[in-house]
This record gives sequence, C-alpha cells and structure tokens, in this order.
Amino acid sequence: MATKRDYYTVLGVDKKATQEEIKRAYRQQALKWHPDRNKSAEAADKFKEINEAYEILSTPDKRQAYDQFGHGAFDQAGGFSARGGPASGWGGGPFTYTYSTRGGSGEDFGGFSDPFEIFEAFFGGSSPFRRQQLTRYSIKLSFNESVDGVEKRIIHKGKEYKIKIPPGVNEGSRIRFSDFYVSIRVEPSDLFKREGDDLFIDKKISFSMACLGGEVEVPTLVKTLKLKIRPGTQPMSLFRLRGKGVPHLRSRGYGDLYVRILLDVPTHLSREQKQILQEFEQTLK
Repeated sequence: MATKRDYYTVLGVDKKATQEEIKRAYRQQALKWHPDRNKSAEAADKFKEINEAYEILSTPDKRQAYDQFGHGAFDQAGGFSARGGPASGWGGGPFTYTYSTRGGSGEDFGGFSDPFEIFEAFFGGSSPFRRQQLTRYSIKLSFNESVDGVEKRIIHKGKEYKIKIPPGVNEGSRIRFSDFYVSIRVEPSDLFKREGDDLFIDKKISFSMACLGGEVEVPTLVKTLKLKIRPGTQPMSLFRLRGKGVPHLRSRGYGDLYVRILLDVPTHLSREQKQILQEFEQTLK
C-alpha cells in the first residue's frame, strides 16, 4: 500500500497556515486537478488526495488530531475506535460523532452531512463506525433548488417526513436523518457551470467592445449585474465576482462567480463594414 503524503505538502501550505490560507490553497489545487478540466491520467487520484487533505485540515479538531498523531489518527488498523480517537483512549476526543434534530421534532436535520459517508468517500471501503445498513432515498433537485434550499417529503416505513434540504447541496451530497439518508441529484443549469461552490458563465462581447471597452450585463444567482470591460480585453479572459457563487454548505459565505469572455465574431458583414475593417487593418500595418 502506498504511503500517504503529508496533507500540508499535498495542499502546498506550511504547517502554521491559517484556515483561510488552507482554503485558498485547496481551491487552487482543486481547480488545477479537477478531472473535468485536467485530462491527465493522474488527475482523479490527485483530486481525491487534495479533497482528503482538505477534509482533515479544514476541520480544527481533525487537524489537531492529525498534527499530533499523523495519518494514524484515521487508520482503522492503527486502533481507531468507534467512540472517538485511538483505542488507547482519548476520552471521547475530537472524533465523537453525534446526530440530533433541531428541537427533537423529527421534522428537520441537525446536520447537513453524514460523517460516516464522508469517511467512506475519502478513505475508501466501509466505515468502521457503521453498525447497520441504512435505507437510502434519492431526491432530484433543480439547479435553483440546490442553491436556495428546498423542503421535500419522504415516505419512510409508512410515515411522512418533511426533509429540509439546506442551500448549497451539490450532486452526490448525502444527508443523514434518523435511520435513513438521502442522496442528492441535481439537474444542470442552462446558464452556469458549477465547480464546488464556484460558478462559471460565458459572456460574448463584440470585437469593438473588446478593443474599446464598455459594460455588459451578467446574470447572477440573485440579479443581473453590470460588468466593466477594460479596453484591450482578450478572448477567454476571466473576471471574478467575489461572493456571487453558491452558498457554502457547512460554513458561512459564498463561492465566487467567474465570467469568461468570448468574442462574438459576426458571420455576415455588409460591404461598408468590410471596408471599414480593411482600412482598420491597414492602419495596424
């Protein structure tokens, strides 16, 4: 079995890095190695390794355990107990997983993810914590429902449950409730492409606007904004709109919206337009 690389090395940060530095490094690495963008043979493994490192280092309790015990803190063979921490005894420790519903009403989720499922997703194989096979339901959401959150209904063992899906869930998200969990499927958006909590959208501009600059309207999740185009903007340029992406599922704040500039080249020109462009071309020479 291959030796795991140091999580700090994986993300390219110092062991004294702040949470914001870790988050920023994760985004850079994830964008670089995402299999949808990186077609190299090693991209999938790299992307999984990056997510695994971020899952640990972005959580203070897990990071503390990793700093103290290294990878062994999460190694079942090394004596990790279902109650939390190594079997040698942490007194409950930072890995005590508990679930509760708000107000004990049985109508809502106390948490937005299932740590057992996270364990399986990041470390492979079955979680050592799972004691029983839970019933799984699949819910399909529209893109807007996944962004804004929505309430759905599930019939489980003859009883109806109101399921509150929190804002920011994505394709493959799983939510634990009582003795079942729900897997999320999301329909793609006609406008946006989603990567994590960031959104990407293409915007076409004319050749003259690319040269002279101007303003264009860009749709966001909330409203249309005006984006200033600088003179000399090149095709494929990316403009970043901070905080205009998807709500973070497990923390406050939002992802970003990236606007990619495309050049709208006309396919039919009048004689006058052709003459003007020819004269312009001559001035460049």
